[in-house]
Amino acid sequence: MNNVWTDLAIEARDMYTKENKRELDGVIVDEEFEDDIKITTVTIESDEAGEELGKPKGNYITIDFPEITHYDGETMDKVSKVVDNVLVRLIDAPEEKTALVVGLGNWNVTPDALGPRVTEKIMVTRHLKQVMPDAIDDSVRPVCCISPGVLGITGIETGEVIKGLVERVKPDFVICIDALGSRKLERVNRTIQISDSGISPGAGVGNHRMKINEESLGVKVIAIGVPTVVHAATIANDTIDLVIDELSRQAKSGTEFYKMLSSMDRMEKNNLIREILNPSFGDLMVTPKEVDTVVESLSKVIANGINMAIQPNLDMEDINKFMN
Repeated sequence: MNNVWTDLAIEARDMYTKENKRELDGVIVDEEFEDDIKITTVTIESDEAGEELGKPKGNYITIDFPEITHYDGETMDKVSKVVDNVLVRLIDAPEEKTALVVGLGNWNVTPDALGPRVTEKIMVTRHLKQVMPDAIDDSVRPVCCISPGVLGITGIETGEVIKGLVERVKPDFVICIDALGSRKLERVNRTIQISDSGISPGAGVGNHRMKINEESLGVKVIAIGVPTVVHAATIANDTIDLVIDELSRQAKSGTEFYKMLSSMDRMEKNNLIREILNPSFGDLMVTPKEVDTVVESLSKVIANGINMAIQPNLDMEDINKFMN
């Protein structure tokens, strides 16, 4: 499982149950629906289960929603409200506590620009508490945010930047937003994962960086992510599976070619595909052509959810007035 790149705990769990024909001990799964939005909570209760899935123990809430278009305000508002509800449950902090919102990713690369795009839409109030105390009452939470860039731009580990900022600003909790990698193409841009276990930037595309979690920062870290890319090898792997299924209907099950294909397990096929693809394409990641408009829409959805969650005494109209 460690060779399959995915940031989503629900996918890691699904792959385990499919390969082992049983649920993993120490993992609890709960599903609920709000209209056409599916909310799945995967709770990893033990370090052993976390090691098996390649995820640290904690709560992973996955929000699956219909395809969003930039003009579908109703669906966007519904998803924002679900994000709000999930965050309120995970934050669990008094209103006077300070929040730090961090937009992870490279703002120059659209599929990786989700975090920076979200920070542009966050209601920032920490400085107003100091310079305009009469204009901001105690019902407004102090909030600050930053988009620290990536190692290739700054030459500094993102985790180091955030750690230094936390030590200086002393927030009570941190919310990190990042683009993720998925195992399934149908989840790309249609899933939001929220967890209380922190985040390892780049893990979903095989590029591990310093972990950003409560252990490294000393404060609660909530991670929000959307899968915006999928590895080309997984698409090829799924295509081969479809071909095998079609061959099973058309070819005789006793043919040598069919036996060879059907006897290969997923890991063997995945390794074979990567051996073929890597010399020509390297670690090719794939994203939909409309990713620019989708990332912009999803950044609004997530920013609205965060703003409502960390400012529970304000409604969306008040927040929009402040932002404008």
